[in-house]
Amino acid sequence: MIQISDSAQSHFRKLIEREDLPGLGVRLAAMHPGTPTADVRLEFAEPKDLHGDEWAIDCEGFTLWLDAASVKFLDGAEIDYATQTTGGHLQIRAPKIKGEVPGESASLVERVQWLVEHEINPQLAQHKGHVSVQEVTAAGVVVLRFGGGCHGCGLADVTLKQGIEKTLLEKVPGVTAVRDATDHDTGDAPYMPRDAA
Repeated sequence: MIQISDSAQSHFRKLIEREDLPGLGVRLAAMHPGTPTADVRLEFAEPKDLHGDEWAIDCEGFTLWLDAASVKFLDGAEIDYATQTTGGHLQIRAPKIKGEVPGESASLVERVQWLVEHEINPQLAQHKGHVSVQEVTAAGVVVLRFGGGCHGCGLADVTLKQGIEKTLLEKVPGVTAVRDATDHDTGDAPYMPRDAA
């Protein structure tokens, strides 16, 4: 589950004692779990702040409340507090927070989604663009919809054929083709307008 070092527990305990609020504990949650932008939110919480489905981890002098939806992403997380000459530093390591690469037994849809979210979209984000998977057909055709700076971009066809399709065909066995379902004429903030390409 989650490992909380003695120094981290001591740090939290001191802060909680300072607040002097009955039942005050620490709540931990994964924000945007399973995506490249995943992060951890750590905050103090009173019993009235809880949703009721949190997992309780008893620590010495306080309770760590773990957001139920975050459990699988925070499994194996480590919380530590290191004292340095300039003060202290809280470290949270959560190796599963961005999700795990789907195994060979995962569905074609899961493997396509993973690659789109963790490899393709971070590259497209450099131009304020992204794609979403609209459909993966039984024949292995991936149908995408462009958004952001890619919606209406004059280079969308090149991005699709030379970038996205090439990547999906190479890295996801079972993908046979990639198609664009975007109405590019409705794009209102393309990275490169179609008439300029």
